[in-house]
Amino acid sequence: MKRLNPVMLAGTGSDVGKSLIATALCRIFLQDGFHPAPFKAQNMALNSFATPDGLEIGRAQAVQADAAGIECSSDMNPILLKPAGNLSSQVVVNGRPAGNREAISYFRKVEKEKLRSVAHTAFDRLAKKFNPIVLEGAGSIAEINLKDCDIVNMSMAAYAGADVILVADIDRGGVFASAYGSVMLQSPEDRQRIKGIIVNKFRGDLRLFEHGRKMMENICGMPVLGVVPMADHIHIEEEDSVSLAKKSTKPVEGKINIGVTLLRHISNFTDFNVLELHPDINLYYTSSPDDLDKADIVIVPGTKNTIDDIAFIHEAGLDDAIVKAGKMGKTVVGICGGYQILGEYVADPLAMEGMTAGIKGLGLLPVKTVIEREKTTRRSSFRFLNDSRECFGYEIHMGHTVSQNPVCTFNDGSFDGCIGNGRCFGSYIHGILDNRAVLEWLLKPFGISVVNNIPDYAAYRENQFDLLADWVRKYVDIQKIYEILEA
Repeated sequence: MKRLNPVMLAGTGSDVGKSLIATALCRIFLQDGFHPAPFKAQNMALNSFATPDGLEIGRAQAVQADAAGIECSSDMNPILLKPAGNLSSQVVVNGRPAGNREAISYFRKVEKEKLRSVAHTAFDRLAKKFNPIVLEGAGSIAEINLKDCDIVNMSMAAYAGADVILVADIDRGGVFASAYGSVMLQSPEDRQRIKGIIVNKFRGDLRLFEHGRKMMENICGMPVLGVVPMADHIHIEEEDSVSLAKKSTKPVEGKINIGVTLLRHISNFTDFNVLELHPDINLYYTSSPDDLDKADIVIVPGTKNTIDDIAFIHEAGLDDAIVKAGKMGKTVVGICGGYQILGEYVADPLAMEGMTAGIKGLGLLPVKTVIEREKTTRRSSFRFLNDSRECFGYEIHMGHTVSQNPVCTFNDGSFDGCIGNGRCFGSYIHGILDNRAVLEWLLKPFGISVVNNIPDYAAYRENQFDLLADWVRKYVDIQKIYEILEA
């Protein structure tokens, strides 16, 4: 198999679809007999994932690794920023927390040079094992005020010797200006690295853009490699909270309504994607007590800041709605930070989440939590309640919670979570709902037919990767991309 140049998917802005195109290329290269791997030097996301060796990376690179048919590693996303509020983020370096940083200190040149070295070393390790490397940029490549401290866009492309494909979003408007500006604001050297443009998120008749395509090629001085229509029918897990804006926000009459509490610092909301696959289920995100009252099942999700989100729940009046649901016998589930919130008390003696030393939880579960310095990050294999089937998930949390009524039993005999009165339980395990045993318990009150109509989630994800690859092959000149990468 011939060696291909690395390729970077860079963007004219945030949320233009470069993650999706990168995922598609990972699957296409795999289908064509290559051994690809994803790479993003620096990512900012609250949806993260645990590698097999217990390290933490952004969810997008974990998804791209799945599309490439390989296990994810911290080398694929060596620097992860997890916003914690108050203009600060937790910085995760090579899969391990390295403390919190305010934005102003993070962008200092000395700090960035250290992180640049981390990113380069991780890329070098990855490039020795895989072919090609599919790099993803961050935000816009035309943020010229941040050029000196860039470690993820054109400076990373230069280090990697990557051919750059610019992804432009036509759905938001101004696609000519954003593409032309993104190209022309580069230095002459960086401009030479950009080998083509993909226009993404097109709506309507593609023939209407044929003249526009030629105009873009003329003004930008490079080929338009494809015009990709909006792919709303394909479901690939997303890591950015921007994607929450596209999800349901209201209960729907005649459906099984599952209300997810929309927290300030919500994280890992991919935990609930499986529930969106059933036609009779309406999964919606809300911070309205009235709308949460109408839910048949209430879920309190993960959060990057448990204490602040408990305060938010009280301020918004969501506490009464959640407690009322539990007392009425409705199913109430807390995942990770949501598990802590459903307990009696959360203590933060080391001020890991701010200056509040502790706060009362909602009291639906008889547990107390202590936030600790060390983060637990690991894959999990377990049994749910009395079900003998093996289940899988992953943990990413900084709290320790002791329970007398565990809900999960790990293979080593240790326990996780707590089940309270009625149908209320909490667990630290992300991805717990992807397991058939848990779904059957969750949906049992609504009849077995509901459970049977939810597909196997692992098989469903694989099928979505193939559909995405077919979609991008149809609208992008993949042969031209190969010619660019072989040059």
